[in-house]
Amino acid sequence: MPNAALPLYDRIQQTADFLKPYLPEKPTAGIILGSGLGGLVNAVEVLHRIAYEEIPQFPVSTVKGHAGALIIGRLGGKLVVLLAGRFHYYEGYSMEVVTFPVRVMQALGCETLIVSNAAGAMNSQYRVGDIVLIRDHINLFPEHPLRGTNDERLGTRFPDMTEPYSFALLEKAKAIAEAQALHVHTGVYVGLQGPTFETKAEYHWLHVIGGDVVGMSTVPEVIVAIHGGMKVFGASIVTDLGIREENNVITHEEVLEAANAAAPKLAALVAALVSEL
Repeated sequence: MPNAALPLYDRIQQTADFLKPYLPEKPTAGIILGSGLGGLVNAVEVLHRIAYEEIPQFPVSTVKGHAGALIIGRLGGKLVVLLAGRFHYYEGYSMEVVTFPVRVMQALGCETLIVSNAAGAMNSQYRVGDIVLIRDHINLFPEHPLRGTNDERLGTRFPDMTEPYSFALLEKAKAIAEAQALHVHTGVYVGLQGPTFETKAEYHWLHVIGGDVVGMSTVPEVIVAIHGGMKVFGASIVTDLGIREENNVITHEEVLEAANAAAPKLAALVAALVSEL
């Protein structure tokens, strides 16, 4: 677990120094897998799997469906650092802890961050199991990951968020999806703290303000990635429909089931994208 007595920069370097001997060369990308998307690991040629408990300064995931391991391997012929199990603000972690793995990926040399998540949909054109390529986000978290004293070694005080998700990577992904005959959407992701799913009124409000999908992760990690100069690609799997007529109850089990069903399609897209980095 993290030692808060050490400055953030020192903790990052300690973790990176522990992991560097496992790397045969500088990794191309860092990948964060969300709820139910652990199946993406099946597309990776695993070189090393290291439990979070074994990594200095690393937190431990507490959410069902998250494996809790850092994986070093090859995807699309490129070396990647992959998180099987992410950390959420709703678990009680600080934003610094939630985004710590992204800082470590930066310290290891990753220039690209790929994030995936399970999300509820507000857009009436979306269906359960659809893949949404994220083109922008709306941050509604009550805490900001860059709040506090800024360490210039990690990034600038006021990062520009005009292009949080790389337009170039988004266009590449769309071309790959077309070549794979994979139907995808592009949309805006709204980040909320959770852990409750949204009310019907909240889903309607989120759609009115410009959101297409909503989830409880991703946004803090992307902000920190941009702060550190990374390029980001993000994708959501639609696991439930927030704007609907019937009064069905959304459960975490159903979210995992929908995410697992769509994960192989997203895995194929991400593998092809990584091969072009």
